[in-house]
This record gives sequence, C-alpha cells and structure tokens, in this order.
Amino acid sequence: MKLAISYRHVESSAAAEKAVGRRIGKIERLLKSYASDLVALRGHFDKHPRRTEFTCSLNLSLPTGTLHASASAADPETSAREAFTELANQIKKHQARLRKDFEWKRKRGRMEKALA
Repeated sequence: MKLAISYRHVESSAAAEKAVGRRIGKIERLLKSYASDLVALRGHFDKHPRRTEFTCSLNLSLPTGTLHASASAADPETSAREAFTELANQIKKHQARLRKDFEWKRKRGRMEKALA
C-alpha cells in the first residue's frame, strides 16, 4: 500500500504515529485481495486555528473506487481512531457490495407453515 500522511499545524507525536501504524495494519488485513501497488492511502491531520479541535481526513484509492473518511476530536489520536474506524466500515460495506451479498440474502422466511 502506498502511504502518504501530512500534518498541518500539528506536530507529529509518537503516540499518534503508533496509533496510525496500528490502524494501517488493520486496514491492510481488509485489503488482502488487492495488489499492494494499486492501493493508496492519503491521510491529512489538521488543527482548527481557533478551537482545540483536530481533524483527520483519509482518502483510500482502490482499483474499484475511492473511499473517504474524516473525523474531528479533541486530540489527534482520537480523531485518527474515529476516521480509521469509519474507513474500515466503508471498506467492509464496499466489499460486500462488490460480492453482491444483497442478492444472496434470503428475502422472506420459509412458507412451510402455510403449506401444512
């Protein structure tokens, strides 16, 4: 996976780097089916100038589409955790849509009682 993380008005702390590294590992496990050179993750940390609020925005480019997630919180670690959680949920939903899980789901219950 190609990875690019930028910081704007935010200092890169060891705790934030560790949290991001752990979350990237979880994302990579979800994306095993894609070739690693075709997947690109761009992250952007930003601090609001007038409030003590940090924003984390993530863009994940896949061969089958592009996913975007963002979150705001009081510290960079929390915003990263929330953004990566949102991105993981979007990946799961995207892959289910590609597998066409909705077509395989049983739409009604069995009619055994009506026939008896």
